[in-house]
Amino acid sequence: MDDNKSYYSQRETIAETGLPASTLRYWEQQFDQLNPRKDDHGNRYYTKADIALIKRIKYMRDEMHITRIAALRRELKQDRLRTDPRQQAYNLLCKVKAELEQIKSNL
Repeated sequence: MDDNKSYYSQRETIAETGLPASTLRYWEQQFDQLNPRKDDHGNRYYTKADIALIKRIKYMRDEMHITRIAALRRELKQDRLRTDPRQQAYNLLCKVKAELEQIKSNL
């Protein structure tokens, strides 16, 4: 992910988060905090904060096994994961995995 950019396309966001577009659209409806910018054609553009939020929700769903939307909303309100070292480690491992997969595909 290019740190110099302000906005990321839906395709870039999908590549960064590993989530399908349908999940991103669903989460936009369920979480008020997730509100990507849309152009005149309806294309979505996500900020770094949007992508961080998506990763937090994904972490809660996949690693903490919180599957109910209401429970996910409560967790986000409590903002527990901002300093959670397990999430930071998980995010780092996901990034390393993606980089290794990229290296493997280039061989």
